[in-house]
Amino acid sequence: MVFEVLKKDGSNSGETLELSDSIFNIEPNDHVLYLAVKMYLANQRQGTHKSKERNEIRGGGKKPWKQKGRGGARAGTTRSPLWVGGGRIFGPRPRDYRQEMPKKVKALAKRSAISYKVKDNQFIVVEDFNFEIPKTREFVNFLDALKVTGKKVLFLTGSNLPEVYKSARNLPKVNVAESKLVTTYDILNSQVLIVSKSAALNLNQIYSQEKAV
Repeated sequence: MVFEVLKKDGSNSGETLELSDSIFNIEPNDHVLYLAVKMYLANQRQGTHKSKERNEIRGGGKKPWKQKGRGGARAGTTRSPLWVGGGRIFGPRPRDYRQEMPKKVKALAKRSAISYKVKDNQFIVVEDFNFEIPKTREFVNFLDALKVTGKKVLFLTGSNLPEVYKSARNLPKVNVAESKLVTTYDILNSQVLIVSKSAALNLNQIYSQEKAV
């Protein structure tokens, strides 16, 4: 596919970029996307949840009342799960929620996510740029020029650009990431995917090496 490369001010640079159809124009695999998002969200869980069960609560060694003669239910301890302050039945315990996916399936998920953005006209290629110093206003002007202000934007860079990242980190709907580190969830969780020229070439190189599953 051939994409127009825009300048930072939103105008056309006159340059075009040819990218592989096997990455930017495939038929998206919805099931693989589901698996990738499920894996990402599961891997964000700390798994440190814990509640005390009956044998972990102090006290309750004395029988509250005698077994017979009161007309009420029998009770052996005040720490019973049926009582307020008692232990919890089958309560949560710390565990690892981490999931894994084969490398080729991960690659297919990212290619599917990118292709969805291209098909939905939510994919923009811009020339490489950087800021001399971090300045949020500069990044806001950049978004205004591309007419994407107010949308959830994911901006991919070809390398680590601290000035660009710091300029965008105070904007609530904007996320900046390196192309080699971006996740399928990040792509799908955005309304507009903006990639620099070097980031697009990186994606083209990385995933063109991955054979289709």
